[in-house]
Amino acid sequence: MNTALFINMIDRYNKHSFTHEYIFGFAYKGNVYMTFANSGILPAILTLDKASRGAGYSLRFKPNNSIKVALLANAELICSEAYFEELFRTSKYNRGEIFEKMVTERFGQVWEKDNIPFTDDGDLTVNGIAYQIKYQKATFVTEAGLANIEK
Repeated sequence: MNTALFINMIDRYNKHSFTHEYIFGFAYKGNVYMTFANSGILPAILTLDKASRGAGYSLRFKPNNSIKVALLANAELICSEAYFEELFRTSKYNRGEIFEKMVTERFGQVWEKDNIPFTDDGDLTVNGIAYQIKYQKATFVTEAGLANIEK
């Protein structure tokens, strides 16, 4: 991995991010979990990956089993993976959107699909704290996306 690029992209992402608080979701041993974290954890749980469509590299939340086990220490069970996958199969939304909807509703709020950039707001605000919600395999940002923001 290109460590210098990885750290550079995390730093640039954090510089432009509206919030540094996160709710991460992941499937592990047949269940779907959520956990809260702040941006300090990003270097430990993100990966540098090739972006699609010529956008350079991307930062992604692609936790392996050891990362999932570490995140389980403070995680909360959301539902079974079978139930989650059934929701996905019968919905027009992707897994990240399904997870975001479930978390939002868990906090007694109404979910609406939106395209608000990470630079402008979080996905959910609870007790005055804005959170970005990311489910496993989520892309945080691409090199091209960062360059666009920094124009």
